[in-house]
Amino acid sequence: MSQIRVNDLTFHYEGSYDNIFEHTSFSVDTGWKLGFVGRNGRGKTTFLKLLMGEHDYEGTISSSVAFDYFPFPVPDTSLTTEAVFVSIADAPRWRLEKELNLLEVEPDALDRAFSTLSPGEQTKVLLAALFSRSGHFLLIDEPTNHLDMEARAVVSRYLSGKQGFILVSHDRAFLDGCVDHILSINRASIEVQKGNFTSWEENRRRQDNFERAENERLTREIEELHTAAKRTAEWSDRTERSKIGEHVADRGFVGAQSARMMKRAKATERRQDNAAKEKEKLLKDLERNDTLKVTPLRHHADILVEALDLSIVYGGRTVTGPLNFTLRQGERAALMGRNGSGKSSIVKLLMGEEIPHTGTLRTASGLVISYMPQDTSFLSGTVLDFARANALDETLFLTILRKLDFPRVQFEKDMRSFSGGQKKKALLAKTLSERAHLYVWDEPLNFVDVLSRMQIRDLLFAAKPTMLFVEHDKTFVNEIATREIRL
Repeated sequence: MSQIRVNDLTFHYEGSYDNIFEHTSFSVDTGWKLGFVGRNGRGKTTFLKLLMGEHDYEGTISSSVAFDYFPFPVPDTSLTTEAVFVSIADAPRWRLEKELNLLEVEPDALDRAFSTLSPGEQTKVLLAALFSRSGHFLLIDEPTNHLDMEARAVVSRYLSGKQGFILVSHDRAFLDGCVDHILSINRASIEVQKGNFTSWEENRRRQDNFERAENERLTREIEELHTAAKRTAEWSDRTERSKIGEHVADRGFVGAQSARMMKRAKATERRQDNAAKEKEKLLKDLERNDTLKVTPLRHHADILVEALDLSIVYGGRTVTGPLNFTLRQGERAALMGRNGSGKSSIVKLLMGEEIPHTGTLRTASGLVISYMPQDTSFLSGTVLDFARANALDETLFLTILRKLDFPRVQFEKDMRSFSGGQKKKALLAKTLSERAHLYVWDEPLNFVDVLSRMQIRDLLFAAKPTMLFVEHDKTFVNEIATREIRL
């Protein structure tokens, strides 16, 4: 088993004053199944690109394996799935059939054009092809974004049977099912721990609690030192003043005593400075976990949404339904179903879009809805432009972004340049800035980092807004939903 060694890595993008990595060193075994976690914008994808040799950097990265990156580009999607597989892996058909069987892809997909496959099926085919290349180490960047909950479970089981990959994912259940080590980008370091995400999270929580306790102890010590130094300085001043008017014989004694006390005062000040430096050192790697808030409105009606024999129809074919359900005030209902089952269509219909359907979808009179769409492609301009266009409280909006660990430097940039996670956080900050009777979220967590997901979870526990949401993060749904609506 060989290793990937990173030594004294330093990197920043051209035009940026801040280093993404600074004198970073660590090593991992090429047989490990590594989950790669950290806040949005910390450099996870950047690091994968550095491994791929796409950027110049200072320091060294050494490895005996070749790297492949997922998502993998397919130049000609009109080719059959088999042809795409062979072009990547140069492996026989039986190998493809074996891998796709593990991934629960129907056999007829082999002979279909790659372009006709669903995004989830394309993800599975590309993973199967890349793992069929011998001597290659796979860098997998957020593969779950096009996978429903059932498909995520399948891919997680598939990856658990493989060796040699780094997986960027924010889905806790997905990570727990397939990794044996965690590679974590923290505020001031990169660390490697054996175990899955749950064990890493527990270790991290214990470490943070210890460091916070140490910080509290150190803060008290600094306050005591400061008080002692102040008392010493005051005593020294009084002693120095007492020399005036004393006998000549006494002045030398008093002066010497005063000098000793001044020396002690200076020593105390040095201790204070050193303690302050230690405090800063302790704090540098603690993650911010600021509390988020939302203020929902109270509606006069109990039932806010009601579906009566509701069916979604595409091309004359019934995709969903008939559905019958009510959403009562205080409930957090998760719309559950496979990709293509009509979840987003029901959300869009609720928001007033023209979606072909039969049956009825009613809402309470005067209902105020805060909507977070799945799509982020429409975002442009600065975050302040966005706030003003949506009549948001700018101070509140920016505060929420900062609590989600959104860098201030991003405030002046065009949102089109944002990462997927940063775009999602902008939409999250918008909906959390709005007062509404009902919050409707369509896959809000795509690209959003794990720690931010936990902040949102804690917020929803505390505020208890009425919600209808679509989400494929199993852990989040289990934690948040008060009920499920199955399609």
